[in-house]
Amino acid sequence: MYNVRNYLLKNHVAPKWVVFIFDTIIGGAAILIANYLRFNLDYNAFKGQHIVDDLVLVLLTNALFFFIFRTYQGIIRFSGFAESVRTTSALFGSFLVLMLMNVLINVWGNPSLIPPSVLIINLLTSSFLMVGYRLAVKMLYRKSLANGKNQHVVIFGGEINGSQLKTTIEQASNNHFCVVAFIDDDQSYVGKTIDDTRIFGFHQMKEVMSNWDVKLMLFAKPDLDAEVKNKVVDFCLENDILVRNIPPVDQWIKGHLNITQLKEIHIEELLGRPAIKLRNHRVLDLVGSKRILITGAAGSIGSELARQAAVFNPALLMILDQNETGLYELEYELRNSFPQCNLCLFIGDVRDENTMETMFKRFRPEVVFHAAAYKHVPMMEYHPSEAVRNNVMGTRIMADLSIEHGVERFLLISTDKAINPTNVMGASKRIAEIYVQSLGNRQRKVVHLNGHSANGHNVNNITERRHTTKFITTRFGNVLGSNGSVLPRFRDQIAAGGPVTVTHPEIIRYFMTIPEACQLVLEAVTMGNGGEVFLFDMGVPVKIADLARKMIKLAGYVPGIDIEIRYSGLRPGEKLYEELLNKAELVIPTHHKKILIAKVVEYDYYTVNKSIDVLLDHAWQGKDEEVVRQMKRIVPEYISNNSVYQQFDEVVHPEIALSS
Repeated sequence: MYNVRNYLLKNHVAPKWVVFIFDTIIGGAAILIANYLRFNLDYNAFKGQHIVDDLVLVLLTNALFFFIFRTYQGIIRFSGFAESVRTTSALFGSFLVLMLMNVLINVWGNPSLIPPSVLIINLLTSSFLMVGYRLAVKMLYRKSLANGKNQHVVIFGGEINGSQLKTTIEQASNNHFCVVAFIDDDQSYVGKTIDDTRIFGFHQMKEVMSNWDVKLMLFAKPDLDAEVKNKVVDFCLENDILVRNIPPVDQWIKGHLNITQLKEIHIEELLGRPAIKLRNHRVLDLVGSKRILITGAAGSIGSELARQAAVFNPALLMILDQNETGLYELEYELRNSFPQCNLCLFIGDVRDENTMETMFKRFRPEVVFHAAAYKHVPMMEYHPSEAVRNNVMGTRIMADLSIEHGVERFLLISTDKAINPTNVMGASKRIAEIYVQSLGNRQRKVVHLNGHSANGHNVNNITERRHTTKFITTRFGNVLGSNGSVLPRFRDQIAAGGPVTVTHPEIIRYFMTIPEACQLVLEAVTMGNGGEVFLFDMGVPVKIADLARKMIKLAGYVPGIDIEIRYSGLRPGEKLYEELLNKAELVIPTHHKKILIAKVVEYDYYTVNKSIDVLLDHAWQGKDEEVVRQMKRIVPEYISNNSVYQQFDEVVHPEIALSS
C-alpha cells in the first residue's frame, strides 16, 4: 500500500498551487468559524447573504496577500519560524485591508462589511489553523522518519545554535540522521531541551548512547577542552560510534550546512594541550618594533613563525629560504592576510656565506630566528656530509654574521633528537647548539678590540661591542602536522586503504602543535639573556602504535581488519624514545610552568671552532665516515643506533674540552 510515510520518504513536494488552494480553503473555513463563534454558536449565523459576502471578501483579500507574501513557496514539512511569520503576516495584511474598508464605509454612513469582532476572531482562527497545520505536517514527517532506518545522532554542544543545528543536520542528511539528544559539559544546560530534544550531562553519555543505539557523535563545540574531547572520543571508538566535527556556523556554505562538511576528528585535536598563555605584550614590544629575519621560512615551523610574527607588524619581516615555490606561496599568503606588514623575501642558501653577507648588509636584521635545517633522520643517516654542511656550517655562518652585523638576538631552533643523539641529524643539531652557545659565551669574554684574546687565539674578527648578540636555543619534540611527520604519512596510508606502517610496537614520541612550538619560540626570544636552552613541558609521551590505531578508528575503520598495521622495524638512527635532557644537564624553572631552562654544559669556543673546522673539511670532501667519526669526537654521547656507524662508537675519543 502506498501510504503517507512512503510518500514522504520519497521526498515528494506539493506543488505551489496545491498549497495556495489549501491555504485559501483554510481561510474560508476560518471566516465561517469566526461567524459561528461570534453569534454564540448559532447555526442561523450561516443563513443569509452576509455569510456569502464575508466568505468572498476574505477569500479575495487572503488570496491577494498570499500572493504578495508568497506563502505557497515554502516546503510544508520543513516549515519553521520564518514560515510561520510569513503566513501570519499575510493574514494580518488581509485583516488590515478589511478593517480599513470598514472604516471608509462607516465614514460614509454605511454599516461594516464584516463586523470587526468577526474579523478579529477570523485573524486568530486562520493564523492558528494555517500555522498549526504546517507544524503538524512537519511533526508527522519527522515521526514517520523516526520509524525508518535513519541513524540516531547525538550532538556534543551546540547550545547556542542548537535548534538550527538540529534541523539543519537532519535536512542536510536528507533525514538520514535523526538527532536524539544533546550532550554538554556545561551543567547550566543539562536537563533543558532544544527543539523538544533533551540536553544530557557528560556523565550521562554512556546511558544516552546505549538507550538510543547511537551510531554517530557530532562535535559542535570547537573550543571543547582536549581532555574532555579525548574522553568522549575514546568512549565512542570503544563502542564503534563514529565521531565527526561540525564546522562553525560562519563556515557553512552560504549559511547552509552541507553533509560533506562533516569532517573527521583530527588526531591533532586530541593530542593538543590547553592553549599556552604567553606574555604577548613582551613579544609585541620586541617583535613589533624590530627587523625580523626567519630562515627556513618555507618549512612548517618557519612559515608559522612568519604568520605569528606578522601579527605584531614588525618594522620589517624577512623570510629566507632556498625553496622558491614554498617561499612564493608563503609570501602570497602573508601579503593577503597581513597587508599592513612590511614584508620582503630573499631566496638563498644559509651555506652560501657571500649571499648571506649580502642579505645581512641589505636588510640589517635585528632579530634572527634560525629554523633552516635538514631534519629527516633516515635521510641524513645516508648523507652525513650534507647534514653537517647545512645544520652545522649553515648555523655557524648565520651566527657569525649576526655578531658581525650587530644582531641583537639570535634564536636557534633545535630538536629533542640532539639529546644523547643516536643519529647523524641529532648529532649535527647538537653540534650547532654547542657552537652557538660557545660563541655567545666567548663573545662576552672578549677583552681585546683587535679581535685577539689574551692567549693569542683568533676569534673570526669578533670584536668587543657595546651590545653583544644574545644567542638562545629552543628544543622541540615532534611537531604535529609538520612536513614529513608521522601524521600526514598515516593519513595518506589510511586513505589508500593501508597498510599503516609503524617502525616498532613500543616506539614512543612527544608531540606538540606547530602553533605551540612557535609561541614558545616567540616567548623564548623575549626571555633569553643569552646562552639559554629553553625546553617545553611536552606532557605525556604517545605510543605511535596506539596513535595509528586511533587514527584508523577515527577514519571509521577497524584496525587489523579494514586497515592493517604493519611493523617495519626501526629505521637507521632511530631510537624508541626521545629525551629532553642529557645526564649532565639540569633544569631551571621560568615564570611560565610549561617553559624550562636547561643548565647545559659549557664548552671552550676555540676547541669547538677548531673541531668544527676539521668536521667541515671532511664534509666538503664528502668523506662520510670521517664526518661521523669527527661528530662522535665532538659529541661523546653520540652513540649510533641501528646504523652502519655503530662500528665507530668504541674507537673514537672526545675531542672538545669543557670550558673552565
